[in-house]
Amino acid sequence: MAAEESAAPTRIMVAVNESTIKGYPHASISSRGAFDWILSKIVRANTSGFKLLFLHVQVPDEDGFDDMDSIYASPEDFKTIQRRDKIRGLHLLEHFVNHCHEIGVACEAWIKIGDPKEVICHEANHVQPDFLVLGSRGLGPFQKVFVGTVSEFCVKHSDCPVIAIKRNASQIPQDPVDD
Repeated sequence: MAAEESAAPTRIMVAVNESTIKGYPHASISSRGAFDWILSKIVRANTSGFKLLFLHVQVPDEDGFDDMDSIYASPEDFKTIQRRDKIRGLHLLEHFVNHCHEIGVACEAWIKIGDPKEVICHEANHVQPDFLVLGSRGLGPFQKVFVGTVSEFCVKHSDCPVIAIKRNASQIPQDPVDD
């Protein structure tokens, strides 16, 4: 039994999100930073010793028209928006999965919909990874009041150990709330 446990890879859940910078449909600065940190500080050359579990949580837009001024909509409009969101989420996960396959790290990836902090904790408690890693924007106390932080919530409410990786100071955009 001990041999089976030692042979099992360390399972690291990684919460990833899209960049909030307009016109930049890629992984956020924080997500890329956390992923790069995992590879350089934890996985290193031991690619067979780890399995990365990528979770992307999509936040439902209240009216379904992300940043669009629209009052009238048809049911087809909403279906189109849902397809677009799913494609964007899959594209995001594809970035991380492809990189893992290129270097030989086992991985899984999935998308959930809801409040990121609640869904990440729920999924971490359900999947039971060895630990959870997520990026942190490193917001100051004033910004936290208005924006809130997913990483702080997960540290307090997740059943597994949580590592929050702050953005590199050189990567902070003009508006630190952007990611």
